[in-house]
Amino acid sequence: MKETRRQTKSIFCRIGRTLSCAVLAMAPLTAMAQMTDEAVMSYVRDGLAEGKSKEAIAKELAARGVTREQAERVNTTLTATYGSSTAVTPSSGITRMRTVDPSKEGGEEAPGTAESNESVASSDVNQVYGHGIFTNRNLTFAPRQNIPTPTNYVLGPGDQIIIDIWGASQAAITDVIAPDGSVNISGIGPVYISGMTVDEADKYMRKRLGAIYPVDGEGANSETRLTLGNLRTVTVNILGEVAVPGTYSLSSLSTVYHALYMAGGFARLGSVRHVYLIRKGKQIADLDLYEFMQNGYTKYDDIILQDDDVVKVPTYESIVEITGSVKRPMSYELTTGETISDLLSYCGGFRGDAYSASLTVERRNGREHSIHTVDEEAYSNFQLCDGDSISVGGILDRYANRVEVRGAIYRPGMYELGNGVTTVTTLIKRAEGLKEDALLFRECENLKTEVLSLDLGAILSGDAPDVELRRNDILDISSIFDVEDIGTITIVGEVEKPGSFPFVANMTVQDVILQAGGLLESASLAKLDVSRRIRKQDTEHPSDTISQVFTFPIRDGLVVGAGAEFVLQPYDQIYVRRSPEYSPQRHIRVEGEVVFPGMYAMPLRGMRLSDAVKMAGGATSWAYVHGARLERVMNEEERSRLKAALSMVNAASDSLSVDKINTAEKFSVGIDLEKALAKPGSDDDIVLREGDVLTLPQMISTVKVSGSVLYPNTVTYIDGLRVKDYATMAGGYGFRAKKSRAYVIYLNGKVARARTNSKNVIEPGCEIIVPDRKKREGSLQNILGVATTTASIASMLGTLYNIIK
Repeated sequence: MKETRRQTKSIFCRIGRTLSCAVLAMAPLTAMAQMTDEAVMSYVRDGLAEGKSKEAIAKELAARGVTREQAERVNTTLTATYGSSTAVTPSSGITRMRTVDPSKEGGEEAPGTAESNESVASSDVNQVYGHGIFTNRNLTFAPRQNIPTPTNYVLGPGDQIIIDIWGASQAAITDVIAPDGSVNISGIGPVYISGMTVDEADKYMRKRLGAIYPVDGEGANSETRLTLGNLRTVTVNILGEVAVPGTYSLSSLSTVYHALYMAGGFARLGSVRHVYLIRKGKQIADLDLYEFMQNGYTKYDDIILQDDDVVKVPTYESIVEITGSVKRPMSYELTTGETISDLLSYCGGFRGDAYSASLTVERRNGREHSIHTVDEEAYSNFQLCDGDSISVGGILDRYANRVEVRGAIYRPGMYELGNGVTTVTTLIKRAEGLKEDALLFRECENLKTEVLSLDLGAILSGDAPDVELRRNDILDISSIFDVEDIGTITIVGEVEKPGSFPFVANMTVQDVILQAGGLLESASLAKLDVSRRIRKQDTEHPSDTISQVFTFPIRDGLVVGAGAEFVLQPYDQIYVRRSPEYSPQRHIRVEGEVVFPGMYAMPLRGMRLSDAVKMAGGATSWAYVHGARLERVMNEEERSRLKAALSMVNAASDSLSVDKINTAEKFSVGIDLEKALAKPGSDDDIVLREGDVLTLPQMISTVKVSGSVLYPNTVTYIDGLRVKDYATMAGGYGFRAKKSRAYVIYLNGKVARARTNSKNVIEPGCEIIVPDRKKREGSLQNILGVATTTASIASMLGTLYNIIK
């Protein structure tokens, strides 16, 4: 079965490819009623069952009106359905035929064709320079059909000729060269022109037409011209190391390049330096693809393929690899006698960072590896062998004439040693001089690094000799601020950009506030504090004072009073306080059965439940006030407590369960709004906070029963019923129900115990939850274990009693 599926897959893939080509070849035929895609596939299956060849089936489908677009669509469908790895891109007017080994059942393709060669070629196709040129979809090398026919074009059977006659006589003769090489001219008869070039046939036809038209001789008063119409196809054999060798039908204007493209390009072992064109048993051309790729042309570009031509691609002669600092590092095919200079021209030459004075050649000499270091003068004489590997190194990461100056200089950077820069003084002048208060350090590189301390002031004044510079010297001029602790000023609190800023002499508080972006609207104008370090470097006794604090008022965003003239010192810290009266708006929401539900701003800090209902216009007549609920968002303090609780649970997981801790961001607060509205300001009238949501629901006349009951559901509320009555309405208690632990959750978020005979705990809208008893693991084993232990103890006591007695 598996073998049958494999054969079917192969047949359908080949039928799909041939179908596209056949339709393209018969495109000029008048189309009949077009078949559906399913009908085309069914026709293919029936034709195979009858023993028809794939070429015959394809031609029949084309005659039945299958268009080019449908052929391509069916090809894609067959490929996708049967998993073919080979896709064919058809070209207009060109068909492809595969060689078939008739000795194999089912017409399998001969070895070395199709998938076998394509898979070999695909692995290394881009490694050897030139192998990938015929696999590029953007380069089809297809011959142009809309150009004047070359005068050296050789006519043959299938070519359409057009003879135009104008002047005193006018006529137009169109005919197709017959298989015997002739065209039939009315009034003359057969004229044999097969094998002639277009130029020769034009001259010959002029003489023959002279018998009936005045186009030749002394009295000629008419002109004639022979041109070509539709072109024939030629059959070409492509052999050797190509991806898909075989027999191909090509346009009669095709060249060797087009033939190589149709064959899928070169295989892994194919030679790009020698492509032979053989005609009538003689080699008439030897193409070098490197010549074409380097120069854009070869001396054989004008050779047009003819019937029964053979294009042969032999195996490569030698392949060498070049790596390193060249423009195109990869493998290249070389011919006999080619040298390193030839290889460098193929790879584009050296890169800018290449060390071109010499390179390294690694060679296999038939026994072991050997290394050859080739100098630049020997590049044109050193011949390369198959398998050689050439490595081009890079230049050293250093400079031949560089000096550098950096630090407290106006133009730090690298400069050329020489051209007027030879000493420390000339380098400083080239860098446009020193900044104020600078020290000079020189770092000189030799076999080791050494530091030379220079008296820069003495050198510049002429009191000390100038210092000659060397290659890669670095002149580092340090500012006095680099060696002195300047300090910073820090400002925190209600400013736009709190942080630290570099200290500047005579800096005031106002300067720092401006650098920090100014005061925020929340800043207090009543006071501003400045703290200062205690600096008593000459004392020998400790002090209780650890800092000095200065307080100043602020008016109109400016420090006033003594603070206006207060000069800061390094590491002073400024504290801008928050105004005690400043507070952004805080909001709550009132939803449900109130007159004006929505969001409300809290006017007071101590706003309560009754205040919220009053602001919302009061409860409506449909509100179930007793069931009102309050939802609250967790604040930072509560998040911290929750985090601490989770840490404790993780540390003592044997006694607590994380599942029992509510970790949600929102939680319910148990309230009694009915009592809060009855006594505003009482303990039941709790204080609200930002983000609270108060909801007044409608009256709910149901009770939800869930947990360990037979059929958890929602039942009607009936005043006076007990808990067990509601459990009965839910099918009764479950087998493992823990009746004594039942509890009730009310709409307002409160929870109460619900014993079996409880009546008053049930309210409209509440939920009764009956928990389940935990299943005791291995209870029977525990009982047996206890019994066995008890029996053992009794036996031991009996033995002791007998001994004592």
